[in-house]
Amino acid sequence: MSTVTVRSDPDSGVAVVTLNRPGRLNAIDLAMAGELVAVWRALRFDDAVRAVVLTGAGERAFCTGIDRDAVVPQPDSPFAQDDPLLDVGPKANDLWKPVVAAVRGMACGGAFYLLGEAEFVVADTTATFFDPHTTYGMVSAYESVLMAQRMPYGEVARMALMGTAERISARRAYEVGLVSELAPRGEVLEAAVACATVIAGYPTRAVQGTVRALWAASEAGRSRGVAQAPHLIALGNATGERQARLFAQRGRGGEYRLRE
Repeated sequence: MSTVTVRSDPDSGVAVVTLNRPGRLNAIDLAMAGELVAVWRALRFDDAVRAVVLTGAGERAFCTGIDRDAVVPQPDSPFAQDDPLLDVGPKANDLWKPVVAAVRGMACGGAFYLLGEAEFVVADTTATFFDPHTTYGMVSAYESVLMAQRMPYGEVARMALMGTAERISARRAYEVGLVSELAPRGEVLEAAVACATVIAGYPTRAVQGTVRALWAASEAGRSRGVAQAPHLIALGNATGERQARLFAQRGRGGEYRLRE
């Protein structure tokens, strides 16, 4: 079964792309990463699609980042580490059609590769956002760089540094600008599709040109951060064995705090 599904409406010009691993909280394995790349590249050439909604299957999570069971072969060099999530976003695949993210449940860690390349985020009241990297001995580099384009510095820093001890509620995410609209529980997809339908009804070149302009506006800071990310990860990440031990201890030592 496909780990990414696409449903297009030729009348509205909107395609809904769904991360389809609800049993794994829509965590991204290597197969899903490859399917996302293929989907974004296919949508580039589908002129009937003028706007995209990205969501996750099930009610528990939009996406929980990289699947911890995924085996990612790495060269034996700290100067050549492969990140399977670098290419999973629409912008990484040169898709300049607008993407609206529809989030319910958890969105954490590697999910920010996707949210950071969406034009804006619609969330329902069940949504929570957090970055577990530091808890498990990993540097939050690419995720923090992308979120720094969406949220005030202090909010990004707090989320990245607090790790799994704290989750940002949908309401708080809305207040700090990560989320642009709050939808009632169970209605987030409809709300995101409604926005995408409006956008898809406008002249295509004007819309895509605007997307490019918005992305270019934050290019300098993002490019500098991304350029530093591989070195910071190589220097700061704990060994794979240490990360595995820390991850095995998850859930012990108290509950997380929901930051309202």
